[in-house]
Amino acid sequence: MAKSQETFNKKEKEKLRIKKREEKQKKKDERKAEGASSFDDMIAYVDENGNLSATPPDPLKKKKVIAANIEIGIPTREDSEAVNPNHIGIVTFFDTSKGYGFIKDRDNQESYFSHVNGHLEAISERDTVTFRIEKGMKGWNAVDVKKEVKATKDAKAVVEVVSDEEVAEAENEEAIENSESTEEKEK
Repeated sequence: MAKSQETFNKKEKEKLRIKKREEKQKKKDERKAEGASSFDDMIAYVDENGNLSATPPDPLKKKKVIAANIEIGIPTREDSEAVNPNHIGIVTFFDTSKGYGFIKDRDNQESYFSHVNGHLEAISERDTVTFRIEKGMKGWNAVDVKKEVKATKDAKAVVEVVSDEEVAEAENEEAIENSESTEEKEK
């Protein structure tokens, strides 16, 4: 005799499937017995804070919003660059034979491509430069690149503010030193 094709596992799966079908039908009948839910029961409202609520919002708290004033997304980079168009950075790499290099911005540590066509004067590696950035075909490029003028100690001394009394004292000291040096020369 041949074995039956129905195994114990197949029988159990069939029982579970029938049981689930019966439970589903029972739930469906219960929903019908309760009565149909109205459309108002299904509506959800959003309050002024953006939270879902079952009650409609208060019309007195309603604010007028102009759709054109709503900014969607992040602001473009050109808007932020209008604040500070000139950047200061250090030339990290520059190939004079090919005419290109990279400048690292001192403020945000971003590296920008720089080509010799965008330079106002010759630069080399480790120079401190001022530049503007513009959107190029492959990203941001440094343009109008020129070396930054460094103030020397002498230039700093010239800018220093000195009172009239200090000037008079310095002139007296110089006069005394000059008279002493002329006396020594006469001897």
